[in-house]
Amino acid sequence: MKFEQLCLVSLTLFIHVASTTTPPFSCDSSDPTTKNYPFCQTTLPFTQRARDLVSMLTLDEKISQLVNSAPAIPRLGIPAYEWWSEALHGVSNVGPGIKFDGTIKAATSFPQVILAAASFDAYQWYRIGQAIGREARAIYNAGEAKGLTFWAPNINIFRDPRWGRGQETPGEDPLVAGKYAASYIRGIQGDTFEGGKLGQHLQASACCKHFTAYDLDNWKGMNRFVFDARVTVQDLADTYQPPFEKCVREGGGSCMMCAYNRVNGVPSCADPNLSKTVRGEWDFKGYIASDCDAVAIIYDAQGYAKSPQDAVADVLRAGMDVNCGSYLQKYTKSAILQKKLSESQVDRALHNLFAIRMRLGLFNGNPLHNPFGNIRADQICSSEHQILALEAARNGIVLLKNHAKLLPLPKSAVSLAVIGPNAKSPQTLVGNYAGPPCESTTPLQALQSYVKDTVYHPGCDTVSCSSVAIDEAVDIAKQAHFVVLTMGLDQTQEREALDRVDLLLPGRQKELITSVAKSAKKPVVLVLLSGGPIDVSFAKDDPRIGAILWAGYPGQGGGIALAEIIFGDHNPGGRLPVTWYPQDYTKVPMTDMRMRPDSFSDYPGRTYRFYEGDKVFEFGYGLSYSKYSYKFTHVSRKNLYLNHSSSLHTTRTWDSVGYKLVSELGTQVCDGNKFKVGVGVKNDGEMSGKHPVLLFARQGKVGDGRVKKQLIGFQSVVLGGGERGEIEFEVSPCEDLSRANEYGVMVMDEGRHFLVVGDDKLPVTIII
Repeated sequence: MKFEQLCLVSLTLFIHVASTTTPPFSCDSSDPTTKNYPFCQTTLPFTQRARDLVSMLTLDEKISQLVNSAPAIPRLGIPAYEWWSEALHGVSNVGPGIKFDGTIKAATSFPQVILAAASFDAYQWYRIGQAIGREARAIYNAGEAKGLTFWAPNINIFRDPRWGRGQETPGEDPLVAGKYAASYIRGIQGDTFEGGKLGQHLQASACCKHFTAYDLDNWKGMNRFVFDARVTVQDLADTYQPPFEKCVREGGGSCMMCAYNRVNGVPSCADPNLSKTVRGEWDFKGYIASDCDAVAIIYDAQGYAKSPQDAVADVLRAGMDVNCGSYLQKYTKSAILQKKLSESQVDRALHNLFAIRMRLGLFNGNPLHNPFGNIRADQICSSEHQILALEAARNGIVLLKNHAKLLPLPKSAVSLAVIGPNAKSPQTLVGNYAGPPCESTTPLQALQSYVKDTVYHPGCDTVSCSSVAIDEAVDIAKQAHFVVLTMGLDQTQEREALDRVDLLLPGRQKELITSVAKSAKKPVVLVLLSGGPIDVSFAKDDPRIGAILWAGYPGQGGGIALAEIIFGDHNPGGRLPVTWYPQDYTKVPMTDMRMRPDSFSDYPGRTYRFYEGDKVFEFGYGLSYSKYSYKFTHVSRKNLYLNHSSSLHTTRTWDSVGYKLVSELGTQVCDGNKFKVGVGVKNDGEMSGKHPVLLFARQGKVGDGRVKKQLIGFQSVVLGGGERGEIEFEVSPCEDLSRANEYGVMVMDEGRHFLVVGDDKLPVTIII
C-alpha cells in the first residue's frame, strides 16, 4: 500500500552511519589489571560478583554511585553510568542517557500508551516493547547511549480524567495496566511473550512507575510534591497495587520507581512497606529508584524528615537504591557519621545496582561480543518497526460515533476541507516523553493523498483556541464535499505537572465545530487528539456531526492511520481504556482518592468498576464499520466447590453472604477450580476487521464495596465479513471472581456470579 511506502521512505530525520565508537564497559579481557577481579568472573553468580565489587570500594566511591549520574571508578576500570533514560513509547531523549546528538538522529515513535492500550492486544504491547528494547540496545551498541536502564512503563491507574499524565498510562483498569506492564517489560528486556525464558541477562532494563497511588500532578494549587494520598487498604489491594504486582511477578520487571507523593502520611520512597511489599511479598529482584528529587522533597517540601540526613536514612532503610538527583551524594556520608544510617545499608543498595549492570552485560567485557551484542543500528527505524507503529495506531483509534454510516468516506470524494489546529501539527501526534520520530506524516498530509482537492484552515490560532477564525473556516467548509475537523488537546493542555480543571474542549473549539458543522454540505467528521477524556456530549448529540474518532496521541504513524480509517482502508476496532465522564464530574475533588461511591456524601465513585453516574462514553466502548455479536458456547464447569476442608472457616458479611479467604484456600484449590469458557464471535457486517473481545465478571450480590463489574480477560479476533470465530478464556476464580474486603484481604463470596460478554451472560455458582 502507498501509506506503508510513505512510512518507509520518509526517513528524513534518521541518519544511519556505521559507528566506530565502542560502548562503555568493564572487565576488559585485554586489561591485565582488571580481568582477574572476582567481579569480572562470568562463571560466578551476579549477586556474588556484585558483593565482591562493592567490598572493594571506599566509602566515598560507594556514595558516588547512589545517584542517577554515577561517575567512573577508574582504578577498577568501571566507567561512568547513567541510570536515567526514557522509553515510554519509543526511545526518548527526555532523560540524560540518550540525546540523539551523534550519528543516530531518531527512533521509532509508537502511539502514546493510552492509545496503544485501546487495542486491548497484549501481544502487540509485547512487540512494541520488543522493538523499543532492540532500538535501545542498538543505540548503546553504537556507543551513543550512557545507559540501558529505561524508566518506563508508567502503570499508575488513570483514576481521574483530569490527570495530565493519564496519557502515559494504559488506562483505568488494573487488569489492563498489569497485562500491559508484563507484556511491555518482557518485550523490552528481551524475554519471550509467554515470559520466564529470559534468565538473568537483560536486553534493556524496564522500570515500573510510580509506586504507588500517584495520579495527581498539579491541580488547583495542590502539587505532587506535597500531596498526601489518603488511600484505603481496600483500594490499595484491588486497584492501586495489582499492576505493580504483575510488573514483578509476571513481567519480571528489574526496576521499581517510588513516587513523589505521600500515601497516608508517609512519603512513598521512605515507606517501610516499599521493600516489605515489593521485595518481601512479590520477590522483586531488581533495583528501586526514586523519582527525580523525590528524596529532597521529603525534607525540603514535605517536612516529613527533620534533616537532610534523616531523609537519606529513611529512604535507604525503606529499600530505595538509587536517587534521581544529588541528595544522596550530598548527605549520605554525614548521615553515616551522625549514626543515622549504617554503611551496610549503602552496601545493600549497591549490591542491587551493580547486579543490574552486570545482568545488562556491562561487566562481561565488550558488550558487542556478548548476548545482544549483534543488535546493530539497522534495527533503529527499521521497516518492521515503522510498520508496527502504523499498525498500533490503526488498532488503537476508536470510532465513537458513525451516524447513518457517514464513514468511511468515499475515495471518489471530489473535495475535502480539513479544519483544526491538530491537523498540521506533527508534534501533537507523539505526545509526551517522545524522542524524535523516524518520519512524520500529519493528518493533513495523509488526507491530501486521498483527495487532491483538499483545502486546509487551522480555525484556531492554537489548540487553546483563544483566537478563532470562524467565518473563514465556515466559508471553506461550505465549498467542500466533505469536512474533517481535527481538534482536541495537546501538551499545552495536559502533561506532566499540568492537570486539567475541566473536561471541555479548550477555548472556542466547540463554537468553531458547531459553526462549521451547521454550514457544511454534509455531516462532518470530528477527530479528537487527546490523552484524557473530553466531554463532547454536544457532538455526540448533534446530527450535523456525523462521526467522531478518538485518536489519542497516535505516534509517527497516526496521521496515516487516521486517513486510512476515514477512507475505509482500515476498519477501526479500538475500544476506550477509560470512562469518558461529563463535565459535571469536575465537582469531585481530584484529591479524593476513594474508588468506591459513598451515597452519604454524594460521592459517585471512580472508573467503570465503581462509578455511579452519567457517562459520555463508557469504558470498553468502540464502534466499527462492522457489527459483532457474541455468544457463550461452552463452559467446563458452572459450579465451583471451595468446601474441600471443614477446617476452613466460612465468614459472613453483614448481608449474610458467606465468604472464604483466598489466602486460606491454597494453590491446590485455586488451581483445581480453574475452568475454560468459550465465546463465539460473529462479524455481522461486510467488512473484515480486528475486534477485541472483553470478558467481564460481576457478582449476583451488590453493595459492601463490591465492584459493579470487573474485566477478567480480553482477546482479539480477526474476522472477515459474515465470518464466525471462537475464542477461549481460562478463568481463575481465586483471581477473577474474588474481591478485596474492607481490610484489604482478598475473599471469595458464595453464590451466583456472572460472566458477561456483550449482551450475553453466563452464571457460575461458588459453593462454600
